[in-house]
Amino acid sequence: MERSLDDDFEIERKLLLDAIQLKTGYDFRHYSAASTKRRLLQAMTEMGCRTLSALQEKVLHQSKGFDELLQFLTIPVSEMFRDPSFFLAIREKVVPILKTYPSLKIWVAGCSTGEEVYSLAILLQEEGLLERTIIYATDINPRSLEKAEMGVYDLERAQKFTLNYQKSGGKRSLSDYYTAAFDSVKFKGDLKRNVTFANHSLVTDAVFSETQFISCRNVLIYFDRELQDRVFGLFLESLCRKGFLGLGSKETIQLSQHAKHFDTFQKVDRIFQKKELGR
Repeated sequence: MERSLDDDFEIERKLLLDAIQLKTGYDFRHYSAASTKRRLLQAMTEMGCRTLSALQEKVLHQSKGFDELLQFLTIPVSEMFRDPSFFLAIREKVVPILKTYPSLKIWVAGCSTGEEVYSLAILLQEEGLLERTIIYATDINPRSLEKAEMGVYDLERAQKFTLNYQKSGGKRSLSDYYTAAFDSVKFKGDLKRNVTFANHSLVTDAVFSETQFISCRNVLIYFDRELQDRVFGLFLESLCRKGFLGLGSKETIQLSQHAKHFDTFQKVDRIFQKKELGR
């Protein structure tokens, strides 16, 4: 029986991901096959490779080959106050509970280029919580983390950011939080005073702190079921008793083996709460 081109591509895809894991420690083997195929095809076009074997050659033997491929495998797609109702639910339903803690630790897992980090920082500042909060902003892409720490975004995106902010219950003008120059906006340094930006892999790394709130939005959709379960296990371990987990609009914990440890806090906005011990 003859092999199809799709069969050959799948063989090469698995070999490439195995090679990346062995060479760099980055593990994409349990990312969604459909998603990685799409991204690898785009990378082949942009990087001038006719086959995945040629791409593997570049990744393994050129000093910047993997760094270039990483930008395709972790395409950053984000915006400030994305899905405004999510942030409105945090402000109105979650914040009153967070205010009962003397100090807070929040984990933004898969923070990409930082838009959600600054969104949460602004919300927390307006609710009087930022000064007693440590925010851990983590991602596996060093370029994305560098941009996140800079807090600089294209000016043309500010209008959408502002509209989202208003819909999310913002109490001021978003422009109060940034300075504009030329074609960019730069968010003010006091927003990231208590933010730690760090390289962390949900695939291979362990929990690093107990947290009261975890936001991991539009990341798990790129993982297969096995990896999703691992990540939910990490979040369960990290969250304190009755801590909160926020997911993306197309994500849920209900199909995970860890679902029994969470209650649905806000169904529409995908906010879940860790159950009391023993329940």
